[in-house]
Amino acid sequence: MHMVNNLISPAVAGLMYSCSTAVAGYSIKKIKLENSPERTAMMGAAGAFVFAAQMVNFTIPGTGSSGHLCGGILLAALLGPYAAFLTMAGILLVQALLFADGGILALGCNIWNIAFYSCIVGGLFIWKPIMKGGVSKKRIIIASIIASIISLQLGAFSVALEALASGNSQLPFVDFISVIQPIHLAIGLVEGFITAGVLSFVYEARAELIWGGKREEEKKAKLSFNKLIAALSATAILTAGALSLAGSEYPDGLEWSISKITGSIEIESSSEFYKKLDSFQKAIAILPDYSLKNSDTAFGTSLSGIFGGAVVALSLIGGSSLINNSKKDSLIAG
Repeated sequence: MHMVNNLISPAVAGLMYSCSTAVAGYSIKKIKLENSPERTAMMGAAGAFVFAAQMVNFTIPGTGSSGHLCGGILLAALLGPYAAFLTMAGILLVQALLFADGGILALGCNIWNIAFYSCIVGGLFIWKPIMKGGVSKKRIIIASIIASIISLQLGAFSVALEALASGNSQLPFVDFISVIQPIHLAIGLVEGFITAGVLSFVYEARAELIWGGKREEEKKAKLSFNKLIAALSATAILTAGALSLAGSEYPDGLEWSISKITGSIEIESSSEFYKKLDSFQKAIAILPDYSLKNSDTAFGTSLSGIFGGAVVALSLIGGSSLINNSKKDSLIAG
């Protein structure tokens, strides 16, 4: 659901940048109230895992389309909604700058459509109420599926609204939602089961790490926190370096929806502004489209996954540490 620059007008882009920045600022304020070294490590490991998982597209049978894990509900269940939002925003920023995945102009839209709806709306208004009666494997499965479907439906609808507000006449609103909503319903269902599987593993390994409610029963931890972080990190490396090579070759849900209306997965623009912006983004990208420049080898894909995951992990750990240190400094100054 990563929107490209051509879909968005500068005015809509500016508005969505403002909205996403406001939520990011509020999220920083909220997590400053805590000082959790465990959360910092989990942000790095979970962020790298989600980055890697987003590289693996799965085919939606009978459609000619594919989807990939969004990861927002997974992050919210492990980190809480606010740290999850910042983690997802960091992932999307790295994808846009280093890999030209998602437009720079559309970054505010992508953060809103993907991170806000899944982490904040999905985490606070779906995940947390379901967990209120007690965290259990059954509730994890139910919450994962419901929250994934609803958050992706909201995100897909926002894509159509943003294109409409941008005056994109190539994507008539009614036609657009008639194709983008159903395909993301299917993607959301698959994401829900994947999310439930990962969180069920975490629940069995270390139940107290699941956010949002009390425990129905005391469960003895099967893995230490450090071993769980190592397991997530190793899975991220394996996913990014190897499983990413087996991803579906079909276009993702957004590209597929656009092709159903326009006949092409991309919307061409005659505007010099968009052409220059796209050229600039590709020029600064170290590994554009998750490959070596002027090469399409499997090594480039694996390298992109491992390198990107490492950048995401280090950036999130560094950012979380800065937030924690700024809180300590303010307490000392006070």
